[in-house]
Amino acid sequence: MEKEVPFYVPDIDDQEQNEIKEALSLDAYSKIDELESRFSKYIGSKYALGTSSGTGALHLAMTAIDLKRGDKIICSVNAFPNVPEVVRHFDAEPIFADINLDDFNIDLDALEEILSKNRSKKLKGAIINHVGGQPTDLDRLYDIAKRYNILIIEDASEALGATFNGKKIGSLGADITTFSFSPHLKKSISNGGMLVTDNDELYDRSNLLRNHAIVSSEWGSDGSLGYIYDVVDIGLKYDMSELEAAYNLAQLKKVDKAIKRREEIAKIYDEELEGTEHISLPIKKRDHTYQLYIIKIDKNRDSFARELVKRGVYVGLHYIPLHLLSYYKQKYNLRINDFPKALKNYQQILSIPIHSKMSNDDVYYVIEQIKEVAKTRV
Repeated sequence: MEKEVPFYVPDIDDQEQNEIKEALSLDAYSKIDELESRFSKYIGSKYALGTSSGTGALHLAMTAIDLKRGDKIICSVNAFPNVPEVVRHFDAEPIFADINLDDFNIDLDALEEILSKNRSKKLKGAIINHVGGQPTDLDRLYDIAKRYNILIIEDASEALGATFNGKKIGSLGADITTFSFSPHLKKSISNGGMLVTDNDELYDRSNLLRNHAIVSSEWGSDGSLGYIYDVVDIGLKYDMSELEAAYNLAQLKKVDKAIKRREEIAKIYDEELEGTEHISLPIKKRDHTYQLYIIKIDKNRDSFARELVKRGVYVGLHYIPLHLLSYYKQKYNLRINDFPKALKNYQQILSIPIHSKMSNDDVYYVIEQIKEVAKTRV
C-alpha cells in the first residue's frame, strides 16, 4: 500500500478554534443566533432553526406537520435509514418509491403513480432527498405536490449549497427543508442540523417544539418573573448547543470553497476515468455539489471495493435500498424485486473519495488504483 486516501477528512483550521473560543467566553453573544441568521441569508429562506443533528431536523419537521399514527409519507427507497425512521417514530407508514438510474433520486413517475392510486387524506406528503448533492427535478416535483395537495419536506443533508434554476435548495417550493452539518458520517467532530422554511406557521410550531414546547417569561420592569414557564404541547430537545453552533458557523463559511474544490476533483475524475472499462461515471443532469461521487462497477462490485481498500482507497455505499433492510422488509412484507431500478443500482454503485482536503496527488492516486483494479476484471 503506497498511501491511504480516506473517504472523508474534515476541513478544520483556526476558524473553528476561534469560533469555539468565543463561544466559551462568558460574555459571548449567541453563536446559535448568529448561525441561524447567517444560514437563512446563505440559503435565502425566511427562517432557519438550528438542531442537534440532521436527523433531529427531520424529526422536528415531522412533528411540525403534525404527523400522526396511520399517516403515510412517500420517500425514495434509495435514502439513508433516518428518512423512514423518523416517520416510524410517529407510528406512521413510509411508502417507498423507486428511483432514476441516472441521478439516483426518486422517480417522479413512480411518485405520481403512488399519489394517483392513493387519494387518502392519510397521505400527508413526501420526504425528498437529493442524492450526493444533485437535486431532483424540482419544477416537476412542486407541480405534482400542488396538483395532489401534499406537503414536501426536502432532506438536503447532502445538498447544502446546491442550486436549482439559480436558487439554493431550501429557498424554493418545499414546505420545510432540512440540512445536516455532518451528513451520514460514522464519526464526526461535531453534529448539527438546520430546519428552514418560509412558512410562518411551520416556523412558529418548530420553534416551540424544539425545546420541549416550553414557553417562559422574561424578567421585566412590569414585575414579570423570568423563572415562570409553562408547557403547551409535546416537544423534545432538538436544539443545538453553543459549541456545536460555533463549530458549524466556521464550517458554513467554508461551504462554497469546499463545493468548488469538489467540483474540481469531479472534473478530474470525469476526464481521467472516462472510457475506463467496467466503470460508469455519474451523470450530471443539473447543478451538482458532489457531496458524493458515485461510480458504477458493471460486475463484482464488492470484490472491486475490497481491492481498492487493500490499495489504500477507502470507499462507501450510498445506499442499500430501504426495502432490503430487515426491519422494513419484515414490517411491510417487501420483496427483493419490488423496486427493480433501486436493486440494479445497488448492485453496482460505489462512492469514491471526494472532499476538500484531498490533494491532486490523492485524486490521481485514486484514479490510478481504479484503473489498475479495472484491468483485473474479466
